[in-house]
Amino acid sequence: MDRQKTAPPGARNVVHFLRNKSGMKTRPGVVNGQRADYFKGSAAVKAVLSPEYKKLKNVPQVETEEEAERMLHSLLPFAFFLRVERGPVPPNTSKDHAAPRPLKVIHMQMFEKDMHYVWLYEGSQLWQRLAGLGLIALLLAAVMFPLWPMFLRRGVYYLSLGVLGLFGLLMVIAVIRLIFWVVTIVVVPPGIWIFPNLFADVGVIESFIPLWAWDVPPPKKKIRRTKKKGKKGEEVVEPDDAPSAPPVEEEAPVERNSEDYADLN
Repeated sequence: MDRQKTAPPGARNVVHFLRNKSGMKTRPGVVNGQRADYFKGSAAVKAVLSPEYKKLKNVPQVETEEEAERMLHSLLPFAFFLRVERGPVPPNTSKDHAAPRPLKVIHMQMFEKDMHYVWLYEGSQLWQRLAGLGLIALLLAAVMFPLWPMFLRRGVYYLSLGVLGLFGLLMVIAVIRLIFWVVTIVVVPPGIWIFPNLFADVGVIESFIPLWAWDVPPPKKKIRRTKKKGKKGEEVVEPDDAPSAPPVEEEAPVERNSEDYADLN
């Protein structure tokens, strides 16, 4: 954007830190049909008050939250980020996979830590351009494979055989461990897995440790939750071994006849 190009170096350094090095939490959103990241103002205030920001050079220094808000407000005219209003949460949204929320740019622009702001600054495009050039070079090299020297083509051939051999060995191990588990689940239940971490989300060496393990599911922890009316409607969780209150015996209703009412009168 043209307004971003007119920003002074100090402002650009602040924005570059917030966007790429601060670790500030962002969430996905949609602005005018395009995906974009947005953040809360309090996260930016916390980032510019962090020790990492104070180590930067050629950036405006701030000491309090008020100074941080004024400094971040001075960046709004350059349109690195703009204040937005969040729309409703899309349906069928889970906690693990948050769907992008619709965002609407507000005409009145000001910076407050309780508001939300959408990023319009994409940062340096150098790595993306280098990755694009590298992909084009790989495609051209693959297309020109018949023109390669003989020793390069022979090397690629042996390399592909090695990769296919490793993939085939992995498949053979997977089939053998499955057959072994089926046999052991009948002979010595609950069964034995060879290389139980083979397909786990671990490193290469950890995938083959331990050598075998029993197919025992992890124990499940049962927690009973009971709700009590505490202060300000807070929920109180009681453990299972909490002593329960003794039951209250209800008194049986007393029947009175007409003579008893006559005596009362």
